[in-house]
Amino acid sequence: MIKDLKEKIHGYALKNALHYNGKANPGSIVSALFNEGLEKSEVKSVMPEIQKTIDELSKLSLEEMQKEYERVKEKLSERESREGLPELPNAEKGVIMRFRPAPSGPLHLGHIIANMYSSLYVKRYGGRFYVVIDDTDPETSIKEAYKNIRKDCDWIFGNVTEYINASDRMELYYKYIKTLIETGNSYVCTCTAEKFKELAAKGEGCSCREKSPSDNLKDWKRMLSVKSGFKEGEAVLRFKTPEEEGGMKNPNPAMRDFPLARINETEHPLQKKKYRIWPLMNLSVTVDDIELGMTHVIRGKDHKDNAKRQRMIYRALGVEKKFPWTFFIGRIKFTDLELSKRKIVKAIGEGKYSGWDDPNLATVSAIKKRGYKPEAFRKFAEERGLTEVDKVINSKDFFKIIDGFNKNN
Repeated sequence: MIKDLKEKIHGYALKNALHYNGKANPGSIVSALFNEGLEKSEVKSVMPEIQKTIDELSKLSLEEMQKEYERVKEKLSERESREGLPELPNAEKGVIMRFRPAPSGPLHLGHIIANMYSSLYVKRYGGRFYVVIDDTDPETSIKEAYKNIRKDCDWIFGNVTEYINASDRMELYYKYIKTLIETGNSYVCTCTAEKFKELAAKGEGCSCREKSPSDNLKDWKRMLSVKSGFKEGEAVLRFKTPEEEGGMKNPNPAMRDFPLARINETEHPLQKKKYRIWPLMNLSVTVDDIELGMTHVIRGKDHKDNAKRQRMIYRALGVEKKFPWTFFIGRIKFTDLELSKRKIVKAIGEGKYSGWDDPNLATVSAIKKRGYKPEAFRKFAEERGLTEVDKVINSKDFFKIIDGFNKNN
C-alpha cells in the first residue's frame, strides 16, 4: 500500500477538483495513484476513502481548495505536477498526425487508448488528423470494416480531417518503388524465404543484392506482369540496407534487407484484381507520411523497429530531415479481454457473439452501445499522459476508472 495514502488521495483530489472547476473525479484520482504505486488489487479498498475525500472537498470554495492545495502539493509525485498532456516539440504552427487501422476487423479498446493522444493534440494545436485505412493486404481486408472504421472514428475522435484508403494510392507507391530501385536502394529478390533467412542470419547477402538498377527494373516489370511475370512467392522487393547502417551485418537482424512489396493475387475488396503487387507496411507508411507531411507520430512500443526501417527509407530518399517526431506509448495489457481483430471476427463467425457491437466485446461499437462517452476516454488519456510504461490490468478495474470519468460527462 502507498505510504501516506490518505494524504496522497487528499492532494490529488484537490488538484483534480481545481482543474475541473471544483468537481473532482474518482477515476482521475485512481489514475494518479497508479503512478504512485497503487496496485490494481487495491482499487476496491481505496474507493471509499476517495469518495469520502471528494464529498468533504465539495463543501470548500475554490479559493479554499487552492490554499489547501498549495500546502500539500509538494507531497505529490513530480510526474503528477501537471494536468493534461505534455507539450509537443515544434508544434506551435500546428501538427499533422495519423491513425492507420487495418480493415481486418472491428476497432476496439486498444485502438482508442493508443490513438486518442493524436486526436487530442490536433485539437490542441490545430492541424490535420488523418485516418489512413491500411488495406494493402488483400488477404485480411474485410469490406464491412471500411464503413465501420469511419463510423467508429467519427464517434470516438470527432475530429478526423480525412479518411484515406491506402489501396487508392497504389500508383504513388509504385512511383516511390521505381525511385528506390533506380537509386540502388532496393532490389528484386528471387531467393526462397528459407534461403534468404539462412543467409541473413549469418550476416550475408544473396546474389540478388548485387544486381544493377537496370536489371532490377526489368525484374520489377516481371513482378508487375500477369502473363509473363513472376508467380506469387517467386519474387519479393527488398530494401537494400546501406553499408553505413551495417548492411547485412546490421546488429539487428530485423534491419537486414527487409521486404517492401510482394506479389499477392488475392482479390481485394475494393480494387478487385487491378493490382498484383502490394506494398508492405513500412513502404506504404513511409510514402504516406512523406506525402501527407506528417509532423508527429504517437505509436505503440511494438513499432520501434518499424520506425527505424522507415527512417532508413526516408534517408535513402533524401528527406530524413522531414522524419516526424515519434513517441512510443506503453501498452495497457488486459488480462481478460480479447483484442485480436482476427480472433474477434472468427468468434463472431462461429456464433459466439451476436456481431461487432456485442456488449460482451470491447469493440468501439460495443463500448458506445454500453453508454460510454468519448469524453471519458479523452480524460483517461489526459490523466495517463505520454508514458512508455506498460500497465497490466483487468477490464473490471479499468472500466471502474472509466466509469468515474463517464459520470462527470
